Amino acid sequence: MEEVFDKGNLKGADEFMSASFIDHDPFPGQGQGIEGFKQVILGLRQAFPDLHLVVEDIFESGDKVVVRSTMKGTHKGAIMSMPPTGKQISVKGIDIVRISVGKAVEHWGLADVFTMMQQLGAIPASR
Repeated sequence: MEEVFDKGNLKGADEFMSASFIDHDPFPGQGQGIEGFKQVILGLRQAFPDLHLVVEDIFESGDKVVVRSTMKGTHKGAIMSMPPTGKQISVKGIDIVRISVGKAVEHWGLADVFTMMQQLGAIPASR
């Protein structure tokens, strides 16, 4: 996560992910496999060049790893057709990754995009 998300090393995805990688919860418009994953990371890093992922908890059960994290960054590039706002985001997420032969082969995940859109001013904040 640090290598790919924080450092933007997209080649790291090839090292850590299986060629047959499946994302069961893709972002809207995300392509298939590793290349689709790389598209998402590239888009996030363009929108939030200082993107940083804080791992809050990580544990494993059998062949699955679960990560609870917080993604932080400053909105300096367009995302979801929204021009840069300069605002900070702090988005919580949970990811489950199935590992086989030392590589990620499947992913399920949720990110609090609703709160991110509130932080960016696209959705009014709750009262």
